[in-house]
Amino acid sequence: MDENRLEFDFQSYSAKYLEILQQIIMTPASFYRQMSKSGGLVDPLVFMVVMSIAAGLIRAILGIVGIGFAGSFSAALASIILIPVFTVIFGFIGAAILFVIWKAMGSQEPFEVAFRCFAYAAAISPITAVVNAIPYIGAVLGLVWMTYLLVTASKEVHNLQPRLSWIVFGAICAILSIASINAQITARNMAKRLGAAQNRFGQINQMKPEEAGKALGEFMKGVQKGSR
Repeated sequence: MDENRLEFDFQSYSAKYLEILQQIIMTPASFYRQMSKSGGLVDPLVFMVVMSIAAGLIRAILGIVGIGFAGSFSAALASIILIPVFTVIFGFIGAAILFVIWKAMGSQEPFEVAFRCFAYAAAISPITAVVNAIPYIGAVLGLVWMTYLLVTASKEVHNLQPRLSWIVFGAICAILSIASINAQITARNMAKRLGAAQNRFGQINQMKPEEAGKALGEFMKGVQKGSR
């Protein structure tokens, strides 16, 4: 009896989440227009965690096969285990930031509504996990898509003017896009330097002590110049 009940609940929640996923991707305006503004934080929070875990699995698989950020299987597994914790923490922080922004824009909705808008927008996470594997432009596309969802929620849920919403969230998107590109450039440069360092240290092991000291000094000077 209990097993049948658990199976039924799993199937019903799976169907519900798949429906939300489809609506957010295909008809976000209709979804947000019909979204319940009450009902608690548990359902949207669980949905956000499930989507984050799915996105984490996709990133781990892509990383293991050499697409995106490569890493070991153990590191990928560890990151997936930590995803629910970070999703809950940053989910509430992100919703709080959006709540303040929407309030400043003139919204009369409570925090719960802001949280539900943000949590259900996580439906795009599994797709953006794939798109983010594209250097530089992938992360920007994900930010643009999220911006569109927030603007849609601003209009359909918070009854705000689309023009104001595009200005506010568009500006935030531009800032985050620039920061993302700069971070990727820095990460790639650092990876190249680490690779060069490994090769250089491999050569140093075969040098005489005087030659090794000179090569190490030149390498450190290069690192200092590159970090400026």
